[in-house]
Order: sequence, then structure tokens, then C-alpha cells
Amino acid sequence: MPQRRAAKKDLRQNKKRRQRNLETQQSVKKAIKNLKKAVDSKDASTREKALTEVYKILDKAASKKIMHRNKASRKKSRLAKLLKKTTPKSS
Repeated sequence: MPQRRAAKKDLRQNKKRRQRNLETQQSVKKAIKNLKKAVDSKDASTREKALTEVYKILDKAASKKIMHRNKASRKKSRLAKLLKKTTPKSS
């Protein structure tokens, strides 16, 4: 346990920040799962909406430094690639 007043405050701040970061990480995971479910659906608008939602959440996580910007970019790229690969070609 911290002894000094400043160290106690640091502990309180760290707990709050950790909780906030975990919530953001969970929202990223949830959005990616929703996108992967939407990939199976036939509706193109559902897929596009899910992809934009994932982009939005990943960008926010990267801007808050919860996730490195290159990692967020890599995830976005791979998810877009997955969506493009599984989208049926219109003939």
C-alpha cells in the first residue's frame, strides 16, 4: 500500500484509468465480433455499418493511446480485407 498522499492519489487514478481502458478494449472486441457476424449476413448495408462502427472505435482507441495507432491501422486493414473477400461479387 502506498504511504504518501501523492502515491495514494496515483493509485486511485491508475484504478480509474485501468477501468476506462478495459472498457474501451472490450468495446473494440465487441465491435469486431459484431462485424464478423455481419460478414455472414446477406445485407450489404449491415456489413458497411458494422465496418464503419469498428473503424470509429479503433480510431478512438488509438487517439486515446489505449492501442497503438499502427495496430489499429493493421486491424482496420485486415477487417476491410476480410469484408472484401467474403462479399459476393455482383454480376
